[in-house]
Amino acid sequence: MKYNIFVDGQEGTTGLKIHEYLSKIPNVEVIKIESERRKDHDARRAIIHEADLVFLCLPDSASRESVSMVRNTRTKIIDASTAFRTNPEWIYGLPELHKDQRNRIQHSSRVSVPGCHATGYILAIQPLVAAGIIPRDYPASCYALTGYSGGGKKLINEYENSNKEQLLAPRHYALHLHHKHLPEMQLYSGLHSAPLFTPIVGNYYQGDAVTIPLFPSMFTKHVTAKDIQEVLAAYYQDERFIRVMPYESEAYLEDGCFNLMQCNDTNFLDLFVFGHEDQILLISRFDNLGKGASGAAIQNMNILLGFDEGLGLE
Repeated sequence: MKYNIFVDGQEGTTGLKIHEYLSKIPNVEVIKIESERRKDHDARRAIIHEADLVFLCLPDSASRESVSMVRNTRTKIIDASTAFRTNPEWIYGLPELHKDQRNRIQHSSRVSVPGCHATGYILAIQPLVAAGIIPRDYPASCYALTGYSGGGKKLINEYENSNKEQLLAPRHYALHLHHKHLPEMQLYSGLHSAPLFTPIVGNYYQGDAVTIPLFPSMFTKHVTAKDIQEVLAAYYQDERFIRVMPYESEAYLEDGCFNLMQCNDTNFLDLFVFGHEDQILLISRFDNLGKGASGAAIQNMNILLGFDEGLGLE
């Protein structure tokens, strides 16, 4: 059976990457809307109803508008915006979240793709909360260093076509501490509060590393950094795209430094555990355009349509 797939927002960074993935997948027919008609309400509604599955790669308000156009029970939607990530009527598209999450995705018609930073944070900390190691009232914090492609065409243009000296150095942003990923970071981590989160954009195209400092003295159980690594390794042992690195991870460093871009152009997310008895550091490494966006969207499509989960991703 061939499935008709429509990418609403086909000219944005996420949409273009989804098209790249889809070009490698058999049994899908990509249907497109003419560029001059992409803001035509009637044209979008008609093509949405023609599709078996629609990817929404749009701002939140436009995603809500597209969803409101659907008048059938056949068309499945995978939304890459923040519009529905904490909506209980939608399934959070993080297959590795819980053991039953794939089944929930597979039997849904509305799936919301997680935010890139949220993906790295949740996959690192949620198993430790679920295991009763980190108390639910733990005051978590984290920071993320990411490539400028995550900011879309405007930010890409700024970095690639500007001579501003300040762009050479990493830049903190969202300093009002209300980043759009925080609601999902709180909800799906299992903690009572959102983390104090600092995102940082660097002068490189893609790659994300979410770093979470932990203090064992505040845990509910006495565990070491090595214990934490073993808990994460056991939790993700059957996962195709999550790799938990050995605790003695020096072999995975380069002259003692962390290679942030090692997962670029893949759908992998690597989890690292560093530290000692007093302090622990978790790092999630992944491609903000892969597991952090378009790769995750394709992974969800594969689950929804009954394809092999890695189709087009490996």
